[in-house]
Amino acid sequence: MKRLLVVDGANVVGSVPDGWWRDRRAAALRLRDRLARYADEHPGLDIVLVVEGKARGVEPLPGVRVEEAPGEGDDHIVAVAAAADGPCVVITADRELRRRVEELGATCEGPRTVYP
Repeated sequence: MKRLLVVDGANVVGSVPDGWWRDRRAAALRLRDRLARYADEHPGLDIVLVVEGKARGVEPLPGVRVEEAPGEGDDHIVAVAAAADGPCVVITADRELRRRVEELGATCEGPRTVYP
């Protein structure tokens, strides 16, 4: 059974002050590309990148499924974690989101786990 890795796209790109605020979609593309390399380096993961707002429109890559949150990204991440069919790790530094997904049995790791 693959371990599900759910990535809070907005929170993770926001953790690196590289000008992401000027082009949120480009920042999400950089994260997606990094996650594809991470997937290659860590077989056995099912990676889901959750994007929202101006970061929408990012296509998936092999090893990385991209889901556009219809509303708040955090709510979509909680829904993905709740539907997990096995071990789930959420990548975020958002304390409230961590609390919500940990109540569902997910574990959390910080953005540096997958991004610079």
